[in-house]
Amino acid sequence: MNFHQLHIFYTVSERGSFSAAAQTLHMTQPAVTMQVQALEDYFGTKLFDRSGKKIMLSEAGLALMPFALRSMQLVRETNQAMSAFTHMLEGRLQLGASLTIGEYVLPRLLGPFGKEYPNISIMMKVMNTSQIIDEINRHQLNFGLIEAPVSHPDMVVEPVMGDELKLIVPAGHPLADQAEVTLEAALAYPFVLRERGSGTRRVMEEQLEERGLDPAAMRIVMELGSTGAVKSAVEAGLGITIISTSSVKHEAALGLLKIVDLADASFKRQFYAIHLKSTLLPISAVTFLGFLRSHNIHLKNGGMA
Repeated sequence: MNFHQLHIFYTVSERGSFSAAAQTLHMTQPAVTMQVQALEDYFGTKLFDRSGKKIMLSEAGLALMPFALRSMQLVRETNQAMSAFTHMLEGRLQLGASLTIGEYVLPRLLGPFGKEYPNISIMMKVMNTSQIIDEINRHQLNFGLIEAPVSHPDMVVEPVMGDELKLIVPAGHPLADQAEVTLEAALAYPFVLRERGSGTRRVMEEQLEERGLDPAAMRIVMELGSTGAVKSAVEAGLGITIISTSSVKHEAALGLLKIVDLADASFKRQFYAIHLKSTLLPISAVTFLGFLRSHNIHLKNGGMA
């Protein structure tokens, strides 16, 4: 018995067939079948009940599953613990990132990461969460970074970085020169927002509802499909908005937009990493996610982006 066999056993169970497991593991179906049979020979019992094309865990397979899960978790934890020592890593990472992360957060981090790990190349696709999940399922991406947690039976979802949404107003706006304003005062003005269903919009609406406020009561003059479009509309004086501070650093530095603190509200959220349960991330991916976590701690302690 070895870990490789337990990993294959777990993947067959998760994917529901030997052919699907073979595709996930980039193996041939006969090779997957042979490894499962070797594990069954080792224990002297059948791990799957096979009925036509459908397979189900046997009683012995059900008993083995928790140990297979623990072995995979131990390997993940081992990779995470050792990633800090692997500065000569090589490889290519393929990841997906949702809009705010891909356009405004990661670009500032890829430079420092590249200096520390010059032999790891990164290919990043900026897309929505459903597209990221689809490409991970088709093994086109190693993992994804998304702005809101999702519930998916085949995916591991874990927080990696914190973010905060704040009130953003154009230069010259009545609220621009105030150190902080109340949420009630802000809601008296027209808003330009991201489209419904976006991670940014969802976080804002959830926080409003927690405070007993109806998001539908906001005076929304425009809904736009990208953060860049929202910023341009606010800069043109069409309304104010609530978006990630990560996305407005450039405009704030130029004095085009103003970040205003809310005295009685906080719109904090997490960014999440997502990947297949049945696929162990390469050590280069574990290292990259560890880098993001450590950078997040650095920022919270007062470091510079």
